[in-house]
Amino acid sequence: MAAGPTNPTEYIQGHLSHFAKPLTDAGGFWTLHVDTVVMAVLIGVASFGFLWWVTRRVTSGVPSKVQAFVELALEFVNGQARGVYHGHSKLVGPLALTVFVFVVMMNAMDFLPIDITAKFTHLFADHWRPVPTADINTTFALALSVFALMIAFSIRAKGLGGWIHELLTSPFGKFPLLWPINLAMNIVEMVAKPLSHSLRLYGNIYAGEVIFLLLGMWAATGLAGTLFGGVLHLGWAIFHLLIVPLQAFIFMMLTAVYMSMAEEHH
Repeated sequence: MAAGPTNPTEYIQGHLSHFAKPLTDAGGFWTLHVDTVVMAVLIGVASFGFLWWVTRRVTSGVPSKVQAFVELALEFVNGQARGVYHGHSKLVGPLALTVFVFVVMMNAMDFLPIDITAKFTHLFADHWRPVPTADINTTFALALSVFALMIAFSIRAKGLGGWIHELLTSPFGKFPLLWPINLAMNIVEMVAKPLSHSLRLYGNIYAGEVIFLLLGMWAATGLAGTLFGGVLHLGWAIFHLLIVPLQAFIFMMLTAVYMSMAEEHH
């Protein structure tokens, strides 16, 4: 394993570096972030395994505290999704729930004490980032999945011909000379959706991770820095308790909004 960091720059770079494995000799784009994939799979199995375990123990009488909490969460997410989705698909409710649970649990990995976590992960990797949503590859993959579903919803609602017709005639009308402008406008709109969807989540979680690292480095300046940094760190952690579910909620709501917009006729 590599030696420990000798200055603040190496400390931050070390914690923000991935356990990466090139898939080709060229590397670059064809590089697998092993830590991101492993953590996402583990979080998914644990999260949805827990929900499956709860559903297997549902009772019709007085619910347990765990059952009551899960039922409230399900009703809240389903109600919010149905409030913005005006189509007829029964898939949107489960989709919104899946997105919310998966994203909020990945975001929550940001609460792990990074230096303590590193002591364990250094047993098998020089670098290991435990927060999958702090990796642009994760958020962009999620956004592209939503984008693909949005296209599928739109084609299902309008038909392939109707979808192509809308690309050519909206928003400026059916006059053939306007088709290139309409198509260009629609392409820009379509590209902007997954970009903004992914970058919003990534930017907030990545920034939160960096701030945790910077605040933690106050401890290296002495006793006063440790006390002051500890107060700031506690304040940021409390604020982050809001950021983690809020960003998952926004990602989930945008998913439902995009599904609803996809089925609208222009």
